[in-house]
Amino acid sequence: MSAEKLTGRRARLERTTSESSVFVELDLDGTGRSEISTSVPFYDHMLTALSKHSLIDLTVRATGDTHIDVHHTVEDVAITIGEVLRTALGNKAGIRRFGEATVPLDEALANAVVDISGRPYLVHTGEPAGQEYHLIGGHFTGSLTRHVFEALTLHAQICLHMTVIGGRDPHHIVEAQFKAFARALREAVEPDARIGNAIPSTKGAL
Repeated sequence: MSAEKLTGRRARLERTTSESSVFVELDLDGTGRSEISTSVPFYDHMLTALSKHSLIDLTVRATGDTHIDVHHTVEDVAITIGEVLRTALGNKAGIRRFGEATVPLDEALANAVVDISGRPYLVHTGEPAGQEYHLIGGHFTGSLTRHVFEALTLHAQICLHMTVIGGRDPHHIVEAQFKAFARALREAVEPDARIGNAIPSTKGAL
């Protein structure tokens, strides 16, 4: 299932499997407007923050076998967002390519570094011991945070280094990561007037 390129830097994809049905549309040149409904409330909150702080307009509508576990729906939404992001970026001409942000949320602090490289890679470190076992909002297990970033980076074909520098509250630790990723992504996908329509790579392709 390939995403459909729309006008400008917009794309969309409807992805359906036996486990979930997901629709995603995004606009890289948006204002942070979002319409999110995944049936996983905490995930909705994180994706709303991702849209708001990246200034990417994002529509997500998803249903799935959440009566079994929310894992499939959460993963499939991340896969679909990654595919749509990659398509919206096109040949990546004229973008800054790299982005970095360190974001606090009360006692939590996260750093994200993004490279729109065409090579999927995730380094995810620093979460406190036991974070992966916390159930946040009654549905979202802490281990899903890394899994979201794994699926998204793989399908968007980007490199992400995510480091949790500190934190105590499981909710804050996850939210700081999503906001840091959003701010770094915003910088990386922004047009760079100094390079015009050039590809920001010595290879001439990304």
